[in-house]
Amino acid sequence: MTRQVHDSATAPTPAAPVSRAAASSSGQFVRFTLVAAVIAAAAAFLTEAVGLHAWAMFVGWVAWFTRPTSALHGVHAVISLWAGMLLAVVGHLIVALLSPSIGVAALPVAVFVLACVAVGMRTTPVLNNMLAWFVGLVAFFALHPDDVLTGLLTLIAASGVGAGAGYTCQRLQRRFAA
Repeated sequence: MTRQVHDSATAPTPAAPVSRAAASSSGQFVRFTLVAAVIAAAAAFLTEAVGLHAWAMFVGWVAWFTRPTSALHGVHAVISLWAGMLLAVVGHLIVALLSPSIGVAALPVAVFVLACVAVGMRTTPVLNNMLAWFVGLVAFFALHPDDVLTGLLTLIAASGVGAGAGYTCQRLQRRFAA
């Protein structure tokens, strides 16, 4: 009896035929992956070639795909991203103005103001992508630029490349899906 169990457990089972739909789905998965990888690599090359930060390019990519349902929603996400970056500049100024008088409490005060604005915009058409607002805030504070204007413009340029790459990726993937 044990011999039978052992034989049946080790005997090769015939492979189930792969359905045409599964093969097509697998092929589409590979195409989508390759499209995204090639576009991301090209965007990273472009940002590095012009002296921008590749990580900042991916900020635009991430923002684009927070609402990938349409190009219009992607544009709205990028507008919210850039608004978050602008809001971070305001936070930077609040901290600079309040630090001499209230010290380390300046940052929590600034964060409170920034959070009120970013969260408060969640129902405003075009600017209602709260996640993109916070990604913009994070990006600006992560860069911690010495020159605020140059830092902001650098982030906008790099994230614009990323958003453009996200748009291109989305369009090409939809073309392959059709």
